[in-house]
Amino acid sequence: MLGIEPRAARFTWSAALVLLLLLTVFIIRQTLVVFTIALLFAYLLYPLVDVLNRFLPSRSRTPALAIVYLTLVAAIILLGIQIGTRATQEATSLAQKAPDFVKKMKEEPTQPQNGSFKNTVFNAVQGQIRQHYDQMASFVPKVGLEVLSASRNLIFLVIVPILSFFILKDGRLIRDDLLGLIDSGPRRDLVQDILADVHLLLLQYMRALFFLCLATFVVFSLIFTTLGVPYAILLASIAFPLEFIPLVGPLCAAAIIITVTAFSGYPHVAWIIAFLGGFRVFQDYVLSPRLMSSGVELHPLLVIFGVFAGGEIGGVAGTFLSVPVLALLRVLYFRIRKSHISTAPSVLAA
Repeated sequence: MLGIEPRAARFTWSAALVLLLLLTVFIIRQTLVVFTIALLFAYLLYPLVDVLNRFLPSRSRTPALAIVYLTLVAAIILLGIQIGTRATQEATSLAQKAPDFVKKMKEEPTQPQNGSFKNTVFNAVQGQIRQHYDQMASFVPKVGLEVLSASRNLIFLVIVPILSFFILKDGRLIRDDLLGLIDSGPRRDLVQDILADVHLLLLQYMRALFFLCLATFVVFSLIFTTLGVPYAILLASIAFPLEFIPLVGPLCAAAIIITVTAFSGYPHVAWIIAFLGGFRVFQDYVLSPRLMSSGVELHPLLVIFGVFAGGEIGGVAGTFLSVPVLALLRVLYFRIRKSHISTAPSVLAA
């Protein structure tokens, strides 16, 4: 009656619903990030829960979950006592020396020294500190306020394990209920295949990411301690969580390590830089490809785009989630494309 074709109206309503869905996702993005992190944490614990559940007589997953969570708490306490104490002592020592060192760098002019690599790096950093000392001094209180404002997010350290517990406990029931909403047929088979692919992808990704981070901490601790690097355990402890953040995390860790070693008077900064470069090559081109499946591997340009886009949307959490989200989109694309290709001959034949 209004001259609008039914097909055009359907496309218009579909586009409007998609835009509304995207707007809703953007509005609740912080909540989605929390649930996504809880999901990834659940997949990190899933292999242990699954193995224990096979050996326990109970049909419920709750006993296996309880054992895993108690073991995790005990491991955190043990590591906190063994490693956290030394890292805290080193952090305290570094924090006490940092203000005096920065003031000294500001007051003393750069002395011409021999042309060693260490002195070149040291003098360059010294010049930057002297040039921007006032800006740095005014920036410190702002950083303190940012840390205080971010401390309210510490509640998520409690919320995320709780959410992960329920995901591990009732994840299969949620999946079955989701599949039950779809009638039997090709569409349900497609959704079931997609869920299976996503399940395998997240398992492999979290397993690989955990072992990469663990390898970083162990290797850095051993090498730095052997070479006599100041604050060895502290630097390795900083590099461990930063390894979870794609691209940006390892670069920040390397910058922190080089800066601390240079400022601490370590005589072999060039060795540390060479080690960091060699370890990065080993991680990215030897260890990571062996741990990551082919479905997780992404082109470096796509990873860089995802990291910056995720940072703009969700900050640090968005940067951390950028790679798994892109890998999930890649899995969805290839699974849907494969489904269309497999159904095309039957449609033509009909």
